[in-house]
Amino acid sequence: MGLLQHTVVYEVDFPDVACQKAALIKGVKELSALVGDAGGEGLGAITISGDDYKLLGVDLSELPELERTLEEAGLNNEIPTLFIAEVVLTYMETARSDALIQWAAERFPRACFLLYEQVQPQDPFGHIMQQHFRQLSTALRSLELYPDCPAQHGRFLAQGWTECSVMDMNEFFTCCVPEDEQQRVQTLEPFDEYEEWHLKCSHYFVLAASKGMEPSWTPLSPSGTVPRRAGPVGVAGSVPAAVCAGLSGAPGLRRYGHRSVLVKPNVIVTTGGFGEERGQHCRVRNVHLLSRHAGHWEAVCVTQNAPDQRWGERLYHTVSRLSDTLALVVGGRTSPSSAGLGMLWLKFPKTCGASGPGDVAVELASLQPDAEAAAWRWRHSTTEITFKGEQYLFVYGGRSALQPVLGDWHFLHAPELSCTAIPVDGPVPESRHSHSACSWEGGVLIAGGLGAAEQPLGSVFLLRELEHGFQWHTIETHPPLVPRYSHTAHVHEGKLLLVGGVWFHASSVPGVTVIDLMTGLCFNYVINVEHLEWPLMLHNHSSVFLPDEKELLVIGGGGNCFSFGTHLNPEPVLLSLSSILASH
Repeated sequence: MGLLQHTVVYEVDFPDVACQKAALIKGVKELSALVGDAGGEGLGAITISGDDYKLLGVDLSELPELERTLEEAGLNNEIPTLFIAEVVLTYMETARSDALIQWAAERFPRACFLLYEQVQPQDPFGHIMQQHFRQLSTALRSLELYPDCPAQHGRFLAQGWTECSVMDMNEFFTCCVPEDEQQRVQTLEPFDEYEEWHLKCSHYFVLAASKGMEPSWTPLSPSGTVPRRAGPVGVAGSVPAAVCAGLSGAPGLRRYGHRSVLVKPNVIVTTGGFGEERGQHCRVRNVHLLSRHAGHWEAVCVTQNAPDQRWGERLYHTVSRLSDTLALVVGGRTSPSSAGLGMLWLKFPKTCGASGPGDVAVELASLQPDAEAAAWRWRHSTTEITFKGEQYLFVYGGRSALQPVLGDWHFLHAPELSCTAIPVDGPVPESRHSHSACSWEGGVLIAGGLGAAEQPLGSVFLLRELEHGFQWHTIETHPPLVPRYSHTAHVHEGKLLLVGGVWFHASSVPGVTVIDLMTGLCFNYVINVEHLEWPLMLHNHSSVFLPDEKELLVIGGGGNCFSFGTHLNPEPVLLSLSSILASH
């Protein structure tokens, strides 16, 4: 029996639920023998009474009845007692759950309390979470008074507990789970829903409180030397968001994991991803074209001449514009175990966007053997660079079906799609995927991403052209860039703009970060969503910078949460950057 040899478990649930559990246990010979029930129909609220397991049917909000039933079941409150509440208290009226916490502190002189439930209700993912539970008619009542970890910490101290520690589940997994166990979990099955995993973990917490324990009970002590999370993110101002009027209700733009590229000044092409098509959720096959006439955007679904109807069923690919009539699709996946999708040419008519959408020709790209390694990946970046007057596509990072994170790069020369060996020196960036990459001064800027330990990265690198090749340079930011991934990025007049993403600072969500590439000064701006009627999810999105208007057009975004279902931004959004760019 080990540590639990003299332990008795008292499980408390609603009377009808306890009766159902008791019937199930008694109906299975092995379970009944395991709990050691004495038999019979139970004694009132005590539905099962074994030597080391008691099942009680009591409403937790009725404290006199709870105390009386525990006494009848033989509970001795003078010996050390551990309370475990896994998503229980939040369903109770807050005054009653507070009373239960205080009752446990007062009645048990040596006790510990473990609590696990939801937090952060006001950010976009928090709204999705609350909507899910409201649809189940199980509103989360604790969140109004106790919306974050500091509030829960103060709650327990105010109710009589003398020691208390709390952390969200991202911090718990990073700091308290041994590294070998983290690696075991990460390799259990093919997995690619990092954004939803980390967002859900930032909206659940674990709390450990105690009183009268000698020595002090501190189960949430970090293992190893992993640092605790930093404080709140500094904010320099806000960026207004508004629905793009001409695209309101446009079909085919509710998606994530897609790519959008500006092929002409007034023409945007969006491909791939997962979203809504023909009234159902699926991998999106159709190409969608956004064209602007007289200052107004409109969306159309483009006819495709494709060699295979499944060509567009890819997520986390890249699309690179090579001319007004030509773009290259690199990599992507259908599932985490199926990523051999190669490269495709997208060919647009010269009149595309001017006199109607026209047709888009999709052709399989014939790769040279040395270029195949560049194609079999997703969550990578493909960026146009220049070397000795020649144009190349720099394919960097990502992941593959065999490698959870890649740190290699390839110089892809178009149009023959062969890889060229070009010398690169300097400090090599840490392997990463879901990062951003932008062309700048003939080289490429790499920012953020998710590293090998599945931790967001806060580094910024510049790959700069030299006479003999390229060299990596680290760009120091002040204050340090908050680590993030699944963001988009653009460069404008020496400023790197990072848009959205996922980070581990639960007190806020990423908005727009402006980095001055000359000074390294870094400014964070929140997004003002008061004119939006729905939560804006800025991960797995695409964005296009419109330099004349100093606006960002955000298309799609969201994800497929294993607990709360698929959630997609319903409409494209315009972010006005004119005021923050002028201030810099």
